[in-house]
Amino acid sequence: MEAAQTAPRAPAKTGSRLDRARQAAPQVFERLRNAIIALELPPGAPLSRAELAGQFGISSTPVRDALMRLEEEGLVDVFPQHATVVSRIDISRAEQAHFLRQALELEIVRLLAASGDATLVIQLDHAIALQQQFAKAGDFEAFMAADNDFHAQLYTAAGKQDLWTLVRRSSGHIDRLRRLHLPSPGKAQNIVRHHKLITRAIEAGDADAAQQHLRKHLSGTLSELDKIRSHHPEYLTD
Repeated sequence: MEAAQTAPRAPAKTGSRLDRARQAAPQVFERLRNAIIALELPPGAPLSRAELAGQFGISSTPVRDALMRLEEEGLVDVFPQHATVVSRIDISRAEQAHFLRQALELEIVRLLAASGDATLVIQLDHAIALQQQFAKAGDFEAFMAADNDFHAQLYTAAGKQDLWTLVRRSSGHIDRLRRLHLPSPGKAQNIVRHHKLITRAIEAGDADAAQQHLRKHLSGTLSELDKIRSHHPEYLTD
């Protein structure tokens, strides 16, 4: 019987003071978004503009701008004159993000399987080795970063970097769902195994196999939706 998934950590500080050489609002956005994706700020967590401004040592205006961007991505709910809270994970948004990503990456791996790019294979193997290292250490945040790096390299090698930016911008809900699922026994190892299979298929120039492995890989979390919901019903909404 599968063990219960590891509960996300309690809300944490989102970081120290900002880099004064950079604009404040994008940094606040990045830090808050990362904390939301990592579930350090779980669904329902309140976000006080005044408290965040004090924490980051800035005025409230950049915080407001960052929260507006997060609202655009559906990661926070803003109730004017009342409160701003981290949104629940929207299953419909997660499914749409999955649809977009799968449609793009199926074509990307087909292109790459025909390219014979030996350098890409070396880069992908390196990303996989890092994932294995982080999985063994139980460092799920670093594991997800290495996972994203693996896929980002596919887009870059295919000359589709702007599409990766689009995918990342729409991925907040599916990424949080993945983060809930990642601690499940064997999940990280399955991701590594699928990445190896995709890489070997690209190396062999086998586009059909690359697409087959990618489709199975990307559908892993949504296929376990009922199980995830049973562990964290308070985090999800349809």
